[in-house]
Amino acid sequence: MQVRNARIKGIGYFVPKRILTNYEIEHIVETTNEWIVERSGIHERRILDKDHMNAEMAVEAARDALDNAGLAAGEIDLIIIATITPDYFTPSMACMVQSEIGAVNAAAFDLNAACSGFVYALATGSQFIASGIYNNILVIGCEGLSKVIDWGHRSTCVLFGDGAGAVVLTASDNPSILEFDLGASGHLGKAITIPGTHFTEEDLEARNNEHAHTIRMDGREVFKFATKTMAASITKLLNDNNLTMDDIDLIIPHQANIRIMQTAAKRLGISMDKIFSVIHKYGNTSSASIPIALHDAVKEDKIKAGDRIILTGFGGGLTWASVIIEWV
Repeated sequence: MQVRNARIKGIGYFVPKRILTNYEIEHIVETTNEWIVERSGIHERRILDKDHMNAEMAVEAARDALDNAGLAAGEIDLIIIATITPDYFTPSMACMVQSEIGAVNAAAFDLNAACSGFVYALATGSQFIASGIYNNILVIGCEGLSKVIDWGHRSTCVLFGDGAGAVVLTASDNPSILEFDLGASGHLGKAITIPGTHFTEEDLEARNNEHAHTIRMDGREVFKFATKTMAASITKLLNDNNLTMDDIDLIIPHQANIRIMQTAAKRLGISMDKIFSVIHKYGNTSSASIPIALHDAVKEDKIKAGDRIILTGFGGGLTWASVIIEWV
């Protein structure tokens, strides 16, 4: 069987209208705009209204991507959504999107690899195309993290925001999505947690009963993991493909923290000019951050045909995932 190539045919995104600034957070928890900016690079983030479902953001991002690709929903064969904030355990967010956009011919499932999830989903979708099983795949990263934030917990409430990004993958004659590097360090999983149906004593000690299903993070452990794995994953991809950083036009990382990006850039021996960041206006949107940033990079003409770009994610699990793409 001939292996086919996959390429990104369309991109889309959606972020809520509600902007929450650092100055507003100063009135919610004991912090300052200066402290947040210095520690994270975040100035503001988008927050979804409580009466709206997270899946609604995925629907809008999907429609935007389909319009950009020039495809109808009925032409989609598969929908994969990366998320750690589904509205329900079941039905999956992907099934909810399939129903809402009318993708009646599409299979659908969710994938959880946290902040690495979009690249994991991109890798999964690419394999379905490479094998010849499907032709058009909708890959979405969508998070409503404001719904799992304890707004009295200073070290986490300042970091996260809501949004969704999407791409349409399609079969291509030319190599476009070149190679992936995926991995996990499950023994470090406790560094980022959001309890589901089970709580350990440790989980309960870190939270109170009113905020049982909220995110907790060991920022120091995550910082060490992220800076190390981001640089190592990118280096592995370059070595495996006989490339150097001079062959890469742009890196779009998971938008977790500007200091993580700066430290990783130093490890890679590159300037921040080669790393695209939108963390200042969206905050950390977990699996949605890479496709949202990709959308903005294309919109701002930071990417042109023939460019080689790297998408790289790292986070909960703990996981990491990187991919080299030749833009066509």
